[in-house]
Amino acid sequence: MDRLSPAHLDEILSLQLAVAWAGEAAGEPARLGWWKSDLVDNEGGGDLFARLAPRTAPWASLILVREAALRVDAAAREQSGIGERGLSLFHFGFSIDEHLSDRLAFHRQNLHDPAEIFGASFFVGSAWSKAAFETLLGGFGKPKVEVTPNGRLVSAAKAQGVELARLLSAALLPLAAKYPLPYVEAGE
Repeated sequence: MDRLSPAHLDEILSLQLAVAWAGEAAGEPARLGWWKSDLVDNEGGGDLFARLAPRTAPWASLILVREAALRVDAAAREQSGIGERGLSLFHFGFSIDEHLSDRLAFHRQNLHDPAEIFGASFFVGSAWSKAAFETLLGGFGKPKVEVTPNGRLVSAAKAQGVELARLLSAALLPLAAKYPLPYVEAGE
């Protein structure tokens, strides 16, 4: 799984960015509130980035909202005792995580349009619709999930890459008031 195609990296990033944006708390209307940020919307951080870095503003916002999600996810894995042995939507292991970060940097440097790169699952900039977000996540099937004290343990039957990202995204349902940490045990 250490080598994914650019298309596969983009699909994983599209899911990460959709969840990261949906997880923000400070937007109007309020979204899921899993992390205390408003880094993307024009009324919040998006406006600041548009003034500070007009050419790369969309990417700056996306990179930072993804970072907010990464930090909450890492803290949840650490607090639960899962740590590095758990793979989640925001933690695929060092190699894949580096490839994802490099891919984001590539798009930023080349000034690509995020909506064109990430397609239909790119909700950022759209009006918030919890129902539409649930429909997106529900479209990835119903993974077998065991709710544990650590989070939501997903039976992934050796799923990797995009397939694993889809299962972990689907395991966010039902949406909760706190980030539910869908994860798989590494080596499962």
